[in-house]
Amino acid sequence: MPSMTITYEWRGDFDDAAADALHAEAFGHPRTPLGLRERVRRHSLGWVCAHRGGGLVGFVNVAWDGGVHAFVLDTMVARELRRAGVGAELVAAAVREARAAGCEWLHVDFDEHLRPFYFGACGFTATDAGLVALR
Repeated sequence: MPSMTITYEWRGDFDDAAADALHAEAFGHPRTPLGLRERVRRHSLGWVCAHRGGGLVGFVNVAWDGGVHAFVLDTMVARELRRAGVGAELVAAAVREARAAGCEWLHVDFDEHLRPFYFGACGFTATDAGLVALR
């Protein structure tokens, strides 16, 4: 794989087609239109985009309550760049920007297989939490 610089940008620009493709690859589902660009612009504190050679290769959304709590959602990295530090850098940028915005807490939930990533590479700690499945 040729080496290209990866750039990270808070509230970076992306198009829905690229985000849809990355989301489908990251979460293992068929590509469907998500309308992510408008959704994050309307509801999120911000997001971090990772670009390489003009293409979207990583993304994380930072939702919030409008106050002191922010939430990491939809951390996605292109398959060929997984385990290369891209996800950890996306989350590190999210941490920096949430802190700069005055948030006091950054929450994340994840599937069990991602514990080493979030607890090890990203510095999250375990907490008690609850969940109600709505569907």
